[in-house]
Amino acid sequence: MTTKPPSYLPIVLRTDQRDALLVGGGQVAVQKMRLLRGRCRMIHIWAETLHPELAALVEQGQAVFRQGRVEEEALQAILPHMALVFAATDDDTVNEMVAHQAHALRVPVCVVDAPALSSFITPALVDRSPVQVAITTGGASPVLARRVRQMVEAMLPARMGDAARFMQKQRGWLKDRLPGMKQRQRVWETFVDGPAYEAALAGEEDRARSQLEQLVEAAEGEADHPQGEVWLVGAGPGNPDWLTLAALRLMQNADSVLYDNLVAPDVLDRVRRDAERVYVGKKRSHHTLPQSDIEAEMLRRARRGERVLRLKGGDPFVFGRGGEEMETLLAANVPVRVVPGITAANGCAAAAGIPLTHRDCAQSCVVVTGHARADGTLNLHWPSLARKGQTVVIYMGLSSMAELCQQMQAHGLPESWPVAVVYRGSCADQRCVTGTLGTIAEDVRRAGLQSPVLIIVGEVVHHRGEVMQAVPDYSTSKESA
Repeated sequence: MTTKPPSYLPIVLRTDQRDALLVGGGQVAVQKMRLLRGRCRMIHIWAETLHPELAALVEQGQAVFRQGRVEEEALQAILPHMALVFAATDDDTVNEMVAHQAHALRVPVCVVDAPALSSFITPALVDRSPVQVAITTGGASPVLARRVRQMVEAMLPARMGDAARFMQKQRGWLKDRLPGMKQRQRVWETFVDGPAYEAALAGEEDRARSQLEQLVEAAEGEADHPQGEVWLVGAGPGNPDWLTLAALRLMQNADSVLYDNLVAPDVLDRVRRDAERVYVGKKRSHHTLPQSDIEAEMLRRARRGERVLRLKGGDPFVFGRGGEEMETLLAANVPVRVVPGITAANGCAAAAGIPLTHRDCAQSCVVVTGHARADGTLNLHWPSLARKGQTVVIYMGLSSMAELCQQMQAHGLPESWPVAVVYRGSCADQRCVTGTLGTIAEDVRRAGLQSPVLIIVGEVVHHRGEVMQAVPDYSTSKESA
């Protein structure tokens, strides 16, 4: 029977007005002391002997030492007065007794290297006080958490704490000037993204304050007529690691997000938590909102001052109707920003290890949509598609695959011409089925692939390589399907 791994909720616990108990006096206890030091009113150490570093803290009055073996009755008396307790001895019996008593009294307890006995675990910490970043793997791998900490340490400026303290000092003044929370939030976001924040990082508080005042004056001028805008942003093929830096920044600054069914849940998780989310996706034979209503919704929100994120799978200008939306918004004098994304053609082909061009067999690449008309027919220029020396990439072609293959054969390509169908390229459940124009429709049916898929037609399929990806390779072939 498989045991379900524990689940943890990362929180920030205030401990500066309460005491903490550290049971143990060795090297492991030293590590926990370094975490607690400066974060609790007083630290109580209960041990038979003390490491010199702990003894020095006791001498300095930063900790209280209770010498001797831990006794159950005395432990019951002291635990209710503690914000939390660490059990860090080399005696499993003592650690288990401490955990049992803490659980009984509902005091948070961490038994070092024993997650099963603990009600909390300690993260790897990046400290730029008052800014702190906690990294946890849920106890699965402390080594991995430390490696992530190293990466985060390299990313965060050493003086980020100074900038945070500067911003904290301005909060009361800013609230008086701008009573509206959304106004203040937008000012701070503009501050953090611009030169004022750089001045605060450099310790140039007068310059930072001057630039902040300019931002506030601009916000006051827009108070009665706030200027909204729309951001048309490509979310890529599905893997959140493939988002652009610009997309990530706008996803964190948006007031509302309109997204479609091709935006993967892992990508949507990168949107700021308090942004309003509106699903406007389309599926075959079922439109949640007509395109005209989507455009009207963007206009409505922008006109009331929102920063609207229109998040689209792939790239907004490649079968994403981004061009239509941009024209509508600009005609209404709504500012528009466009951030491209990795297209499904590029992303799915790369994830499957298929080059879109190759000097030996494909000197061009044609991208088309296989979406059929209402009567089920395809309106494509078949003579230009059914050519050798090129790659044809077909979006939204799953339901029309049989006709696609028949028409390409009817216009000159052989039945043996190679085809690949990539399902959810770049995602963890990616699959790739390969075959020929004569077999691929049946291969896909037997493999059970559903939308969304991308169809790649051409000899480049023969050059497919087993590339390493950020996700496992779940591909199959005609032979293994």
